Amino acid sequence: MATDYDAPRRDEVDLGEDSLEELKARRVDSQSGAVDVDEAEVAESFELPGADLADEELTVKVLPMQQDEFRCARCFLVHHRSQLAVERNGELICRECV
Repeated sequence: MATDYDAPRRDEVDLGEDSLEELKARRVDSQSGAVDVDEAEVAESFELPGADLADEELTVKVLPMQQDEFRCARCFLVHHRSQLAVERNGELICRECV
């Protein structure tokens, strides 16, 4: 059962004064027949202004591997030499892949 922690708390005396009819009415009110809405479906219906990137061409400047860098033989990522953990049979392996 959901609890509203922001609602004012009631004393035990107040709780004892509730009639059975009031408690039944509260229970019926809190059990609504509304179906939960999927947030993903709602988010798809919104269109952000200026968000059309269909004609956009992304350009990235690629730098060649530097002398103080190496490519890991397992994950194939380029790391700084300080991340070199092991060199086995000429293969350089980073700390994350060891």
